[in-house]
Amino acid sequence: MTGDGSHDFARVRRIVKTDEFSSVFRLRPAQKTAHFVLHAVPNELTHARLGVVAAKRFAPRAATRNTIKRVTRELFRVTPLPPIDYIVRLAKAVNTKDGPATTAALKAALRVELTRLFAAQSALAMKKPAPDAP
Repeated sequence: MTGDGSHDFARVRRIVKTDEFSSVFRLRPAQKTAHFVLHAVPNELTHARLGVVAAKRFAPRAATRNTIKRVTRELFRVTPLPPIDYIVRLAKAVNTKDGPATTAALKAALRVELTRLFAAQSALAMKKPAPDAP
């Protein structure tokens, strides 16, 4: 699961280096939803790690991008996940410059979609046998 049961988002639980992002992006997306793509690759650590990519072209306002990152990190912290490197990438526009940057409805929709994404990946990871299993 996420290590010692800690619900923090310390630096060791983040994917921060470019080569770490690249190694996860090299693989096919593990899961897709209406707005997000999840890339995942098993790691050699005792805990899961997370990287979030929210491009300006899909979320033109900084407040929206920050909300996406905040909601993603919150769900990552409270969801028990196997030791896998996860990258959540925004792949479709969530709102425009004309509408409000963040709303309760947007946050709720993001939570539902990201919860579904993590749950599907977690269930998939639990079904797969360990690589060194006979």
